[in-house]
Amino acid sequence: MPNKLGLLAFRSGEMLSYTAGILATGFFVVQLAQGEVKRQGGIAEFEALAQASQEQPILAVAQTGEASSAAQAVPDAGFADPDSIEPDTTLWAPGRIADYQASLSADLPPVLGVLEIPTVGLKVPVYQNASDLTLDRGAGIINGMSYPHEPGNIGISGHRDGYFRVLKDVKPGDTLELQTLEGPKTFTIDKTQVVEITDTHLLQDTRDQTLTLVTCYPFYFVGHAPQRFIVTASLDTTDVNQNQRRN
Repeated sequence: MPNKLGLLAFRSGEMLSYTAGILATGFFVVQLAQGEVKRQGGIAEFEALAQASQEQPILAVAQTGEASSAAQAVPDAGFADPDSIEPDTTLWAPGRIADYQASLSADLPPVLGVLEIPTVGLKVPVYQNASDLTLDRGAGIINGMSYPHEPGNIGISGHRDGYFRVLKDVKPGDTLELQTLEGPKTFTIDKTQVVEITDTHLLQDTRDQTLTLVTCYPFYFVGHAPQRFIVTASLDTTDVNQNQRRN
């Protein structure tokens, strides 16, 4: 009798162990499945964030109501293809010429305009931002300042040893022509001035549409230039395309 009881207890313990093993295995499988779901969800979230970050330049323009136009190629926007704008590199530094040539094979953000100053022979595409790459290729909108098709202070930056070196020869009264997504606009230079690198008061927004060009100074300084050369220009409001003002 004791042997039978012992065998029964042994088998009961065996069944309990087997059941516990099945439960543990099931729990592990459930946890594994939940972990995989979370992993896939994390991957999907990461991919969505990555896609959003890639689309950010277009979304920034979309907020102005011009997303489809800005995202299109330049010919569709009504001004010259930037690849067709051959810069006069006579005044350029050799390193800047090399950077420009390297940028020709790079993907760049949308072009929002073309800036021309006939008196100094400048014609340069204006890109959506002022990153190092875009400034190797042309000029760019300064972060936080208005786009060419928006009211306010349009801030455009360029390299002093590249496209914007000719700014050393501009003077008050010169005409600036800006092709934009909503048509051509004409500005007249009010003044030029040199400011310290920390002086940003000329970059503040304006009620009337204005144009501010910024480059480093002195133009032939070796190394990191300590100052900025600023060109400020006011809009010619006699043209129907140029009468934008802030409400």
